[in-house]
Amino acid sequence: MNRKLQFIITLLSLCLVGVLLLGAVNKSTSSPEETYRHIGVFTEVLSKIKSEYVEEPDMKNVTLGALNGLLESLDPYASYLSADQFKQWQKTKAEAKGWTGLILAKRYGYIAIVDSVPGSPADKAGLSTGDMIETMAGVNTRDMPLAYAEMMLLGEPGTNIELGVLRFRNPEPSKMALVRAPIQWPGVSSKMLPDSIGLVQVPTLEANRSADVASAVQALERQGAKKLILDLRNCATGAPEEGVALANLFVESGRLGYSVGQKVARQDYEAVAAKAITKLPLTVATNRGTAGAAEIAAAALYDARRAELVGERTYGDAAVRKPVVMDDGAAVILSVAKFHNANGKAIQDQGVMPSVPVADLEPAELNDDDPAAPKKEETPKSTEDLILKKAVEISMKGLSAAETQAAQLMRDTAKKAETRQDSTLGPLNIPTPK
Repeated sequence: MNRKLQFIITLLSLCLVGVLLLGAVNKSTSSPEETYRHIGVFTEVLSKIKSEYVEEPDMKNVTLGALNGLLESLDPYASYLSADQFKQWQKTKAEAKGWTGLILAKRYGYIAIVDSVPGSPADKAGLSTGDMIETMAGVNTRDMPLAYAEMMLLGEPGTNIELGVLRFRNPEPSKMALVRAPIQWPGVSSKMLPDSIGLVQVPTLEANRSADVASAVQALERQGAKKLILDLRNCATGAPEEGVALANLFVESGRLGYSVGQKVARQDYEAVAAKAITKLPLTVATNRGTAGAAEIAAAALYDARRAELVGERTYGDAAVRKPVVMDDGAAVILSVAKFHNANGKAIQDQGVMPSVPVADLEPAELNDDDPAAPKKEETPKSTEDLILKKAVEISMKGLSAAETQAAQLMRDTAKKAETRQDSTLGPLNIPTPK
């Protein structure tokens, strides 16, 4: 299937979703007949493609492309797996002992990197948020189900997988082989900074790391810490409940957030006073690699006015996912419930905005692989950690008058946007073909 047809299918999928969602918003009690009418239009378009397109298309690929486009436009973490793929996915998830350490999502039909686990093979290879995977094991990732791509990264330790990667600020794809390693989750680290500021760095919330954070905070207090910085940058793994547990360490009362879905009953997460361990002033650092459980914690701490957030908007991934098995044994893996902050905003939709925006360091440009190519003059790049520097400044002095005003304006704007979301739907974003 050529690129033009691929784009047409993706566009049709996005339009179908837009029509269905707009119908749901404008006519919340629309009849099944109305829904089936929209689907009938889509079916008719597929029929016209089959009969009128310049060449006979492979309708299996067309249908799969449409399904993937449909799912991606709803949920960048959703996947459709055939019956055989689903069996393979289940087996690999249960038996694999090795992993590359990449956390993935879908963007514009391709596999995107949310982040890489610190210390993992992917991290050591320099792969980070914003990089795109063009090929995996020689297979183009265009329209590849996300769950299948995640499965390909798993396997026996010592085996490798070849990736074609489009890196940030470098349009030319590069080839690399990642060797799968035993799955190991990095630990929590902490240290005392000048002016009695305790720093706690949380690279993951897997393996009950919220309990490790509690131990680190208590140790810092014994060392004389008077203020704390919680560094959640590049923390993209962990169960959503761990994010709630992390926030509860610093919040004594009030709602920390809730989860709800169309067929999943709402569950409210309330702070438990007995689980709070400190009242020290807190600043939280985030970046575009902060995702999932860490986002839930950041949103809860910010909404409770327990901490200022410094850094970048988080990635946007906080949901409960499960496979929904179909009659033929195929499965759709999708979000069945989303986590919301205490004010009702779905974290997965827009991420968490910091109260004090600071851009993280940009990745250095890659060297040209052609040794004969002229080399650009290298400009010394700053290695200063701007986000941490700002977090320390806020811990010491608090927000400036301008920053306080900007933070309040952002809170007010967010509340108005959340109110509007109850009655309107934003514009449908359709990628422009290149």
